[in-house]
Amino acid sequence: MVPKSRLEGKIAIITGSASGLGKATAHEFVQHGAQVIIADIDTQLGPKVAKDLGHSAQYVNCDVTVEAQVEELVNFAITNYGKLDIMYNNAGITGPIIPHSISELDLDEFEKVMRINVTGVIAGIYYLKRIENPNYGRTKPKIHVK
Repeated sequence: MVPKSRLEGKIAIITGSASGLGKATAHEFVQHGAQVIIADIDTQLGPKVAKDLGHSAQYVNCDVTVEAQVEELVNFAITNYGKLDIMYNNAGITGPIIPHSISELDLDEFEKVMRINVTGVIAGIYYLKRIENPNYGRTKPKIHVK
C-alpha cells in the first residue's frame, strides 16, 4: 500500500476523470491521501468512480466546454472544502484522424475537439487563477495543463 502522506490534506479537481487516465489519476491521488472531485460529463461512470474510491472522492457533473460549469466546479471546491490545491485539466478527446486534404476537414468536429482540449483547459486555469485573488484568502493552487 502506498503511504498516504504525499497528498494528505490536499483538495484536487480532476476533469475527465470518469474513465481512462483521469480515473487512474484520481485513484492514485486518493491512494496518496487527497480528497478528489471527479469532474466529468458522464453521469453514469462519474458517480460510480467516486463511489468506488470511497469517502475521499465526490462526483460533480461538469462539461468543460461550458464556462459557467467550470466556474461552478471551482466554486464547489472552495465552498465544500475551503480551498483548492490541485486542478488537473485532464478532459480531452482525440477527434477524427486528420483528413488527407483541408477541404475534407469537418469544421464542426474540429471545433468540438478545440473546445474540449483547449478552451476547457483555459477555462480551468482561468477560474483557478481567480481564486488566488486575495478576496478569497486561499493558498495558491498548483496548475496542471496537459
